[in-house]
Amino acid sequence: MRTRASGRTVGGLRSLSLQAPAVTLLLIWMLIPLGMTLWFSFQRYNLMMPGMEQFAGLENYRYLFTDPALWRAMGTTLVLVGSVLAISVIGGTLLAVLYQQEFLGRGVARVLAISPFFIMPTVSALIWQNMMMHPVNGVLAWFTGLFGLPAIDWFSSFPLLSIIIIVAWQWLPFALLILLTAMQSLDDDQVEAARMDGAGPVAVFFFITLPHLKRAISVVIMIQMIFLLTIFAEIYVTTSGGPGLATTNLAFLIYIRALLEFDVGGASAGGVIAIILANIVAIFLIRMVAKNLED
Repeated sequence: MRTRASGRTVGGLRSLSLQAPAVTLLLIWMLIPLGMTLWFSFQRYNLMMPGMEQFAGLENYRYLFTDPALWRAMGTTLVLVGSVLAISVIGGTLLAVLYQQEFLGRGVARVLAISPFFIMPTVSALIWQNMMMHPVNGVLAWFTGLFGLPAIDWFSSFPLLSIIIIVAWQWLPFALLILLTAMQSLDDDQVEAARMDGAGPVAVFFFITLPHLKRAISVVIMIQMIFLLTIFAEIYVTTSGGPGLATTNLAFLIYIRALLEFDVGGASAGGVIAIILANIVAIFLIRMVAKNLED
């Protein structure tokens, strides 16, 4: 028993010694930027006023929480994330059911449906801005012209809706890919038995297909929400956060504070707020996914 315990101890120490370099590097990689962000968030530090740095305490946070732009940006972030998630989950579920059916050219259709996810966000924004939503030469302007309707200047009249469409177009294929993969494990015998008992397509979808996709939908929501909280490129390329603050989310507000107003302290405080918000969302989503996996 002593020999076995000693062997376990030696094996455990050897395992820890092998893991220590990777864990240490990971901690350094994470903690140094986080520590610097926390430090600068308590400093009065503006790049336009070199040599005037000083400890500011909670002044940066007090300024942010009394700034209407912060609450406007957080509201825009929630609307953007919620809208894209709704479009991705609902559209991805329906498309996954559709592409699971047998039809001519299904393989090619699946590849085409998933391909927008592999386009860079900057390129995606440029395509929609100059080829789809352009009020003169865009595809949507040409389409409305067929019915004698006036062209729409999307980024001036409906800026936030335009961003939602662009981001949803890019993330819908991701949801489709995950949900379509989950559809492969659906028991065909169970579906066939339900149909023989008189269940129609709607009943099969709500009572068999949708419960089967519950875990996959939870994973899609968790992964997408974490990434959607940091949407930046689409806004930067198309609207630059405008008109006014109409499309300024939390990530873009931090960019404005840091690189346009050169307020490193205020931007760092905004970054800390974004980290706290992301962690709250992540904890909630991880618990939701874990609950679905247990069920």
